[in-house]
Amino acid sequence: MWSLIFMFSIASVFSFTGTGEASFEASVDTVILVDGETGRILHQQNVDNPMPPASMTKMMSEYLILEAINNGDISWEDTVPINDYLAELSHDRSLSNVPLNVDEEYSVLDLYESVAIYSANASAMALAELIAGSEGEFVKMMNAKGEELGLGTLLRDAGEEYGMDNLAEIFEAELGDFQFVNSTGLPNRLLEGNHPEGTGETEDNYMSAKAAATLGYHLVNDYPEVLDTAGIAEKTFREGTADEIVMQNWNWMLEGTQYSDLDYEYVDGLKTGFTDGAGYTFTGTAEKEDQRLITVVMKADSEGHRFNETKKLMEWGFNNFSIQEVFPENMTLDGYESLPVTKGQKDQVEIVSTEAVSLLTHKDDEEAYSYTVELDEEQLNEDGELEAPIEEGQVVGQLVINYNGEQEEEYLFGEELEARTVDIVATEEVERSGWFTLMFKGIGDFFSGLWTSVVDTVKGWL
Repeated sequence: MWSLIFMFSIASVFSFTGTGEASFEASVDTVILVDGETGRILHQQNVDNPMPPASMTKMMSEYLILEAINNGDISWEDTVPINDYLAELSHDRSLSNVPLNVDEEYSVLDLYESVAIYSANASAMALAELIAGSEGEFVKMMNAKGEELGLGTLLRDAGEEYGMDNLAEIFEAELGDFQFVNSTGLPNRLLEGNHPEGTGETEDNYMSAKAAATLGYHLVNDYPEVLDTAGIAEKTFREGTADEIVMQNWNWMLEGTQYSDLDYEYVDGLKTGFTDGAGYTFTGTAEKEDQRLITVVMKADSEGHRFNETKKLMEWGFNNFSIQEVFPENMTLDGYESLPVTKGQKDQVEIVSTEAVSLLTHKDDEEAYSYTVELDEEQLNEDGELEAPIEEGQVVGQLVINYNGEQEEEYLFGEELEARTVDIVATEEVERSGWFTLMFKGIGDFFSGLWTSVVDTVKGWL
């Protein structure tokens, strides 16, 4: 059990009164900005209401595809069967697709690239059927994985508490956080009666911006290889065949796509989306100087609007937040430079923290951190002493970092992924005294105590 015994605060904890931009003014109703390492929410606006995400739904399909690859359930070289319906759907040029044919062979890699780069709908459905046996079963996997990853409450479950079973009505009531009804993000009504089993023919997918950011966070952290494909600006599908098609990434922030004025050099993913009901949506991610940000923009008015808003949001994040060293490595703790030692060849031992503490901080909020020292009570006697022998590097407690500024600290998962603690250790070895020394020390302590008792008694007579 750790005992709370000391607190130290930097510079009397400076309040957040910075001259920089303290907040971000969005021109889209729904946006969120998240630190890609910790999951800390840096800015949010209307992030809890579920909305149609359009093809951002495919982030979950990509997650399950990469999970199946990593688990060995499928391989990149496996052939993906194409049925008559998928072949017909793939030639619908009003939807995002690459042409597929029942008598051709396509590898998992072929179709995965068409999903991640070109948002190919029939390809996503074919991969769903390969992994789960049917798209209906794949949808069950999507929703189960969403709960596992912390996307929130399913709309159907939230509606059930109010006796509601119509998904559109549950959405209108703004209940729940997410619900997948297919692998693509298309409204089921566009599937001409071929919607997944267990879903309604007019139902749509739903995710809140926070749920989409959470999914994007897990995708880039659990399977960072997704960015190797999502960051490809252009690639030719089935090059040299009659079905050859140039797949230009719908993420026009990538350098090398059709609108150079939208380029943002730090962007390397992640997923766009558009339907009439969803508007223009985008889950973006960018890395600058080893700092990764994740953004979600929903209900933008146009392609350019969603990308310009994303760029503004990312630049605000990079300009205002950075990783800073809050406390150094091997720090001597004010007021607790050492601990008393009993039964040792030394009477005390110096203690220090083991690691530097680096945190994502706002540029005007870097000094609003304090630490608390918690010592291990089980290693201390009733007088607060460590008993020898003590090893060099022995962990005797922990340094707990606290935030005392005015910037709100909120994380996708309710709290930081890892507790902000650092071990406190002894800097040197302290050997136990021999029995002879301990005996005479005990005798000395006895007579010292006896003399103190006599003196106190005599004083009482006076």
